Amino acid sequence: MNPPNQSRRAFLKTSVAMSGVFPFTTGLVQAETNEASRPLIAYVGTFSSPLRDMLATQVDLPPGNGRGIHLFQINRETGAMTPAGIHAMGTSPSCLAVNASGTHLYSTNETDRVGKENHGTVSSFSINKQDGKLKSLNTVSSGGAGPTYVSIHPSGRFLLIANYFGGSVSVLPILQDGRLGNTTDLKYDAGKIGPTTATNAPKGSFAISGHDRTHAHMIQSDPTGRFVLHVDLGLDKIYIWKFNDKTGKLTANDPPAISLPPGDGPRHFHFHPNGCWFYSIQEEGSTIVLFDYDSKVGKLTSRQTISTLPAEFEGSNFCSEILVSADGKFVYAGNRLHDSIGIFSVGSEGKLTFIGEEWTRGNYPRSFSFDPTGQFLYCCNQRADSIAVFQINKKTGKLKFTNHYAAVGNPSHIVFLDLAKADR
Repeated sequence: MNPPNQSRRAFLKTSVAMSGVFPFTTGLVQAETNEASRPLIAYVGTFSSPLRDMLATQVDLPPGNGRGIHLFQINRETGAMTPAGIHAMGTSPSCLAVNASGTHLYSTNETDRVGKENHGTVSSFSINKQDGKLKSLNTVSSGGAGPTYVSIHPSGRFLLIANYFGGSVSVLPILQDGRLGNTTDLKYDAGKIGPTTATNAPKGSFAISGHDRTHAHMIQSDPTGRFVLHVDLGLDKIYIWKFNDKTGKLTANDPPAISLPPGDGPRHFHFHPNGCWFYSIQEEGSTIVLFDYDSKVGKLTSRQTISTLPAEFEGSNFCSEILVSADGKFVYAGNRLHDSIGIFSVGSEGKLTFIGEEWTRGNYPRSFSFDPTGQFLYCCNQRADSIAVFQINKKTGKLKFTNHYAAVGNPSHIVFLDLAKADR
């Protein structure tokens, strides 16, 4: 029977039209389902060179139990890690960076040696859109020995590299196909080396790591992309550069650097989400320093220094990673030898208050990272050959061990890619 007030011909036209809509709608739903089912991938950089090839002067390099870049699929509900392959490399790809569109990954190869200067190298990889597997594109000189840190400039057109043993930082262009070009700029640190006893070291500390020469340890752009900052552990300085995102050139800011207490050894830093507060962690002093950051002129002004350790601690400790939560409410600081993650709340003016610590479930936590949702923290326990997974209480900032480990030889750094959201 035809609907009221509708001719048979009109009814047939409507039926034909609707028959075309439903398959199309079903296709959309299926496509969305397929997107959501794409895996969350973790890439783990490792120390993967034989002992005889390691640079003997670095005190914390292990025998190289890793096999290159290890891939894992992440359970979005529990945080558990399932091995998903290895991109074999024997050059210690110890620091990794994934570009914003999720199409390419870059690694610093810390123990690679090329040319008469024995420079390290940096490698580029394309990422398979379906399973996250890596395909090597090219490898170029990092411009110095022992490249230990890589970050991507906000423009997406340049890599920033810190060469630990070279005491230098370099800029590499990212070509249109994701490959790397030759260095557009190279800067060498110079100045008076700090003392081997840190100003703020814990009582009884023998934590001496990098005050033998210049050691560029981290480099990263500020949120605006107009300035690039890097730390030199041996010089106890944070350098500030003006950056030309057309030419890839660095120009010294005025002032060009700011000093930390002698011997404390700045290692890593992290900007607060508001872009106005800057937190630096000192490897040998076991401290966090809060700076106000003026993004208009690239100026740092220190305002607070706080220990990464509980008040009663005595002995040696080497700090490692520092991260600010995405909501800006908490700061997490890595302690090696004490083997803990210090947890701090962020006050209304950016000042930190120590609220607790969590045992890392393994020794020598070199770094840690949040998953893309901020629900979990993944800690790379370098000398324990494992990664421990912690759930984050977003209200209190506290960490709870999930009972999930992943076996990885000498893990150094972990980064994530959500293939459901990656650019296709």
